[in-house]
Amino acid sequence: MTDTVNHSEIFDRKRRRIVRDRAYARAKGDDFFSRIMAEEILERLDVVKRDFRRALVIGLPARQLEDELRARGMTVLSADSSSLLARAQGGVICDDDRLPFADHSFDLIINIGSLDTVNDLPGALVLSRRILVPDGLMLAALVCAESFTSLKSILMAAEEDRVSSHIHPQIDVRTAGDLMARAGLTMPVADSDQLRLNYSELGRLISDIRDVGGSNILSGGLSSIGRKVYKKVLSLFRAQAAADGKFAESVTLLYLCAWAPHPDQPKPARRGSGQVSLSTTLAGKGKRQPDG
Repeated sequence: MTDTVNHSEIFDRKRRRIVRDRAYARAKGDDFFSRIMAEEILERLDVVKRDFRRALVIGLPARQLEDELRARGMTVLSADSSSLLARAQGGVICDDDRLPFADHSFDLIINIGSLDTVNDLPGALVLSRRILVPDGLMLAALVCAESFTSLKSILMAAEEDRVSSHIHPQIDVRTAGDLMARAGLTMPVADSDQLRLNYSELGRLISDIRDVGGSNILSGGLSSIGRKVYKKVLSLFRAQAAADGKFAESVTLLYLCAWAPHPDQPKPARRGSGQVSLSTTLAGKGKRQPDG
């Protein structure tokens, strides 16, 4: 099946599948950033005071997460646009905004490192709400806005008046919270964690981005970095390194938590009151057990 051309979409769906296939072939979802996100999501899941039975895992770290969730007694299905991952896991090949599951199919959805490259993010969140049972939980992690600012800066300087996008736009915390609420998810919480990293090699930094599926998948054709520009980037990388030869970079990871609606849930506090903490949301005070 071929995609219908849609020029309003920011990401090229075919290119996205290729990039995620390559990322999975390189790291099997056990890359640096995915590992951090997966471990944090599992720690947050440990706080939830209830049992889950049917889980959907979306993202490149599906293999590691499936093992952990099955050890907790869950039936788990994986999904991703990467055909390599889906075949390896016996999962489903699909995009996050085209989830092919019936309403109320799962009581837990975990999405790692995938929502930041979805064409229709509001639609993806609505679909997540629909396929969750009432009072089902969605946990997600993704690379947030204001990430890789140092690398973006030296890329712009190296390309001078011919600047191209090599890292896709990313979502910020406030927007993520608003989108979850608009999608009809309840008690939404979005928070972030900034990583301050030091790289001694430019290739290692680029590899970490590729391993998490962060290569350019923007619609409108690719703009590769030529040899001349790459040499400039490398020179700037070394020039901006500290005395120990390390180049400082920052990456912000965004974590999302929300529930599918249910009448027995606590009523949300007034927006901006700061009365609902992440721990309260995860604890699921007043939650019921899943059906079936």
